[in-house]
Amino acid sequence: MTNDVYALDSTKGNYAYLIFGEEIILVDTGRPGQGKGILNDLKSMDIEPKDVKHILITHHDVDHIGSLAFLQQATGAKIWASKEDIPYIYGEKNRPGIKKLISYIMRVKKPENINSYPEDGKIGNIEAISTPGHTPGHVCFIYNGVLFAGDLFRTSNGKIALMKSFMNWNDSVLKESLVKIDNFDFEWICPAHGEPLKRNGQLKELY
Repeated sequence: MTNDVYALDSTKGNYAYLIFGEEIILVDTGRPGQGKGILNDLKSMDIEPKDVKHILITHHDVDHIGSLAFLQQATGAKIWASKEDIPYIYGEKNRPGIKKLISYIMRVKKPENINSYPEDGKIGNIEAISTPGHTPGHVCFIYNGVLFAGDLFRTSNGKIALMKSFMNWNDSVLKESLVKIDNFDFEWICPAHGEPLKRNGQLKELY
């Protein structure tokens, strides 16, 4: 991929990513219980927990914020999420459908002091782009030619595919977000589910 973006081995299957930009930044935090594995990944790269300055959340699903409270405490990093998804992370709103059941089964400790993304979407040299559909406040990130797609879509066998409809908040809104993100410039795609791959025009097939 690139020299300054890493998919963390401990989160394979629902990848969290590490960015070495102006500051060290973590994108998503995996499921509950994966925090220690993420810290071990950092240690293998000679990174101290306190070296992580920001944690960026793509959306409120449990497999993305499951270790957020643990890693917030371990790193002292500044936490960012969309204003639409923050109430779900805090537990002030119930997740819809099957996600409500998942959140009951996979109990998640609540983080503190979550910041909403700035209006211009800039966190250092990373751009946060509103891409609702999978959740009301789903966000993608672009950094140095890399798209962090969250669950806007997944990859499988070297191809891009949509998430199952019953896991999405609103399919029609999601397709609008696919059109939106396809207009941005990036070379690599880093999904949460599936392996990173090079952009090859497949996005248009999804909308």
